[in-house]
Amino acid sequence: MRAAVLLVTGVDPDAMAAAQLGLLWDAPRAVAVRHRIDVARGVLERVVSDLNGVVEHEETELEHACVSCALREDVLPTLDRLARDGRWHSIVVQLPVGAEADQVCTVLARDPRLARRLRVAAVVTALDHGAVVEDLLGDDTLADRGRGTSEDDDRGIGDVACAMVEHADVVVLTGPPTEDEDRSGEPDVAATLVRTLARPDVPVVEDATRLEAASLVAQPPHRHGRTVAWGSHVREVPFVAAPGPGVWSLELRADLPFHPDRLVEDLESLAAGPWRTRGCFWLPTRPDRALLWEGAGGHLSIGDGEAWGPRPRRTHLTFVGVGERPAHLPATFESLLVPAAAVGPGIRWTTAEDGFEPWLGPIRRVA
Repeated sequence: MRAAVLLVTGVDPDAMAAAQLGLLWDAPRAVAVRHRIDVARGVLERVVSDLNGVVEHEETELEHACVSCALREDVLPTLDRLARDGRWHSIVVQLPVGAEADQVCTVLARDPRLARRLRVAAVVTALDHGAVVEDLLGDDTLADRGRGTSEDDDRGIGDVACAMVEHADVVVLTGPPTEDEDRSGEPDVAATLVRTLARPDVPVVEDATRLEAASLVAQPPHRHGRTVAWGSHVREVPFVAAPGPGVWSLELRADLPFHPDRLVEDLESLAAGPWRTRGCFWLPTRPDRALLWEGAGGHLSIGDGEAWGPRPRRTHLTFVGVGERPAHLPATFESLLVPAAAVGPGIRWTTAEDGFEPWLGPIRRVA
């Protein structure tokens, strides 16, 4: 029988610990594994325990203090070893703070040797209820809070936490909501924001002690392909669920590309604010490539995605925030598009550089 793996992710160590404990008590014949990267010392700490106490507590020097090294050198080998042991049916894994579950899920989905002994039952993202809005939409970086997974980890807390919510099979909010929300009697904006960002079928549990690990282990396992499809920046369906009270969303779409010069000059108008934004776009200087757009809390990542192939090219961004929606976003989006007459048949953008080389590399083909 394959051991069921429950992966706990998050950006707050206390919330992650509470979720892991709640799962450990309910999961059948469970063992808990916690990994923590000490960036300054270049060390990975591993603690393995079950309901009888600590089974092992080890520190391992890493060649590079980063998530990839930790996964390759210790996390996956530890899961394999515990599955081989045979004493436990469930493994509740608290990944390093800020480490996303995607890499573990990808390896276990593709490695037939590991897949014979391990299956991902669910990915559980844990957030501090009282800090949800700040963690998802604030401008802090992991380094600002001393939670980076490497010496050069300058990722925004919001970007990381939003991606975790979007990848999760379950989201748990630990601790009480903010005092303002608790006293107002109004709908819980924090929980509504999470439900807007998460897949529509993902439960949001507002008490770690109510996590039903036994049900997660018994149900069909985490479907990595479905999760990847939901997280795709180029999918056709909207990127978010319909928002609830206190939360806004905006979907902007056009068949036209962004103008490279205007976009470089005015990126902040679309990205620099307390909202989550993601999607895809294209540039007339790189017409064959679907380019990726993802950010939160004023931090923005732009990357080279995949070839458009036979699909119609499009610029498609979704925004999510709380409170009042910024009025300028639709008009700014329109102002950054290239006029249709400038990208019609037979028109070529013959330029050697477009200003996006730092993000996308050199232009390989000009339209």
